[in-house]
Amino acid sequence: MGTKGREIVGLKIDDLIKTLNKAFADEWLAYYQYWLGAKVAKGPMKEAIITELTEHAADELRHADMLANRILQLGGTPLTRPEEWIRQSGCGYDAPDDPFVMELLKQNIKGEQCAIDVYQKIVALTREKDPVTYNIALQILQDEVEHEEDLEALSEDIDLMLKRH
Repeated sequence: MGTKGREIVGLKIDDLIKTLNKAFADEWLAYYQYWLGAKVAKGPMKEAIITELTEHAADELRHADMLANRILQLGGTPLTRPEEWIRQSGCGYDAPDDPFVMELLKQNIKGEQCAIDVYQKIVALTREKDPVTYNIALQILQDEVEHEEDLEALSEDIDLMLKRH
């Protein structure tokens, strides 16, 4: 990171990198959870669920990329080992062992709610202290809120469908 770029960050850069690496770990785990969930999904509205999970997986991978780039700009190193993702993660990983669509939705809604909390904290931490990280976190937060809405809507649709039969 350039000297002037470092000056605009009104936070301890090492602490910020640590926080961003936790979020980076969460994004990789969310990507894998969505990607694998889309592969194993079974049940009503399976095709719609697979489409949604696949789209969300792509978004999570894009978020990981955004975070990796920012970590590098700040002079840090993104977590380089997948085993570190679980250890560093704030949101964890719910293996899609039960392929039933309602279970997959429930797991991913929980993950999105955790991600919303994570990015709300990063937005609050960086507001007026690091405009670059703030804008990245805000963009990701908007996506995570949209993901939660999408998943909850699908869950409600399946719930209604199952109650009518």
